[in-house]
Amino acid sequence: MSLDADIAIVGGGPAGAFAAYLLAREGARVTVFDPSHPREKPCGGGVTGRALALVAPALGLTRFPAVPITTSRFDVTSDRSAEVPLHNHGFSDKSSLLVVSRATFDRALLDGAIAAGATFRPERVTHVEVSSTGAQVQTTNGRWTADYLLGADGANSFVRRRLWKQFSRSQLSIATGVFAHGRSSSEILVRFVPNPQGYIWSFPRTDHLAIGIGAQADDTQSTPLRGILSQWLTETHIADGTRLEWYSWPIPSLRVEDFADERAAQGRWMLLGDAGGLVDPLTREGIFFALRSAQLAVDALARRHRADPATQYSADIAREIYPELQMAARLKRGFFRGPFTRLLIDALERSGPVRGLMRDLVGGHQPYHSLKRRLLGTFEISLAWQLLRLQLGRA
Repeated sequence: MSLDADIAIVGGGPAGAFAAYLLAREGARVTVFDPSHPREKPCGGGVTGRALALVAPALGLTRFPAVPITTSRFDVTSDRSAEVPLHNHGFSDKSSLLVVSRATFDRALLDGAIAAGATFRPERVTHVEVSSTGAQVQTTNGRWTADYLLGADGANSFVRRRLWKQFSRSQLSIATGVFAHGRSSSEILVRFVPNPQGYIWSFPRTDHLAIGIGAQADDTQSTPLRGILSQWLTETHIADGTRLEWYSWPIPSLRVEDFADERAAQGRWMLLGDAGGLVDPLTREGIFFALRSAQLAVDALARRHRADPATQYSADIAREIYPELQMAARLKRGFFRGPFTRLLIDALERSGPVRGLMRDLVGGHQPYHSLKRRLLGTFEISLAWQLLRLQLGRA
């Protein structure tokens, strides 16, 4: 049975495009509104194995241009680092991490939605209204009506601001960085930063390095991130001789207590991906959650609870995604300071099981809720104890 409904989606990034693809395949009449996608986004561009597993088979991405990451290197100082081999075999490897150009990746997802029957309108949305019977979308070029409205328009979501509430500064991370044009690699670099709590990264894309630093927004007012990153660039020489293009952007990064007050959907509207705060607060990875939220929204609309899909979608998000993000938020409170990161580097240097655990974390296949149990199995008792302290908010 096909889905006989008009669906308006604001936002053409991974969440919006994948939802449009799935809905069009269900028979829905789908319109995606976005004035700027696809575009290069100021992020690392890492796509985990579990995210690839959601979209690659459906959208034919097995020959998609990407950089397979073979090694992850973690450090806390320039003279203390640990290397984690990823054994990456590209799209066929479920534990893989690939780094993509977001312009190219998002274009492929949007093209897949259009090929499935969705309509794309490169227009800026200026007004939305939702009633008990449907939704109206006003753009710079006209007005449209729909049965349901999906907000997939990112951290600065217009739909969220109009129908729910905007993120506060305490619910955001700030990331700043550079594209270092003319250099690439097969290795990602991560430097743990204790103040403000966060990390520096370097992710290689096909023709440049995506380098950045991220930390909680309300921790960055007295310590400029750009200065910390500039010092690291000077220390490592990683971008010497390249053309640097600076960027900054906000990322939803909810606290433990925020999830109790979150609202993923109501009546005729739903929030997907970053617009719904569905980003890992510890790693700031959001592509998997964007894609998975699209699946859950479409499942609620098309398959199970057509009479009240918003309630079903909200329940699915609360059951499946919020617990993982809450655990990440607990760990984040002390992850980057104190003894934990140094213990982690020590354990990665000497322990194959810990390196395997980290490999699965990087690939997105090790959930937080079973992290302590698996870590105990490596017999790294000091590290497991510190992890427990982080979970309990005592580190």
